[in-house]
Amino acid sequence: MGDIAKGVLAGGWALVVGWVLPASLNLALFFLVVAPSLRRIAVIERIWPDSASQAALLLLCAAVLFGIVLNALQTPLYRFLEGYLLWPRSAYDRGRRRQRARKERIAELITHPEGRTPVQRALLNEQLARYPTDDDQLAPTRLGNAIRRFEEYGHNRFRLDTQVLWNELSAAGPEQARRQVETARTSVDFFVALLYGHAVVAALALLALPSAGAEQLLLIVTAIALCALIPLWYRSAVYATDEWAAAVRALVNLGRKPLADALGLVLPQQLSEERAMWQLVTRMSRRPYRDAADAAFAPYRAAPSDPNPPLHPPGPDA
Repeated sequence: MGDIAKGVLAGGWALVVGWVLPASLNLALFFLVVAPSLRRIAVIERIWPDSASQAALLLLCAAVLFGIVLNALQTPLYRFLEGYLLWPRSAYDRGRRRQRARKERIAELITHPEGRTPVQRALLNEQLARYPTDDDQLAPTRLGNAIRRFEEYGHNRFRLDTQVLWNELSAAGPEQARRQVETARTSVDFFVALLYGHAVVAALALLALPSAGAEQLLLIVTAIALCALIPLWYRSAVYATDEWAAAVRALVNLGRKPLADALGLVLPQQLSEERAMWQLVTRMSRRPYRDAADAAFAPYRAAPSDPNPPLHPPGPDA
């Protein structure tokens, strides 16, 4: 039993907290509010559990199932909220213009701090920090920019493209830094899953209105309340990216040296040379091999170790 709990806490904690828990909350809300109005439908009446224990088992199984499905679909779910998926070109461009104007407005407020307390100035700096430094990297949504700002960190500082080398960096980086990234992302996953679940339950509540015997007032109030909570969960997801960004920054800073060692490279002492090395590594990972890479990598390659080291160190007279 202890090994099972240890495995859940070590490997499945992000899945349980980030996706299964919000799925169970939304399913519980559906069963308590929406399902009674749909129960009179013949198909639903036939599969409805007969006892409280059966209902609890159904809720648990459904929560685990939906949590696993949401976890598998996390990439398109995130990309939609970031503004990259299913966004028309006009909406994408309009969103980027709005985000650029918002970033410029925050920067203008920071440059004119008259009449603002230190706390207010710090909050403005936090808001500006949720945007990428390069305006060409701006996304059309606040969540997209909050995530994009730490996706560009490695490339901006060291020319280490974490989007290309993420698996290598995660494999070679310190275990504690990897765990911090996973834990920090779990908070964002939780709010994203909660947001989508509220949208689905609100839509089902509105669809249940025409059903016979539906508690229309309860369904309408539930749909309105859930729709009102969606912006709150979205903002919470944006704020939760601060810890995620700090964890990714730590992984990049602490994982560069182990990554270079794992790739058989020597980390240069000069930052400019290190940036040139990581640019070569990124290019090597993205593009087909060329013979010119041999000479380009030569200054950074570590000397091969002796495959047949002597059994005894040489004496002083050797």
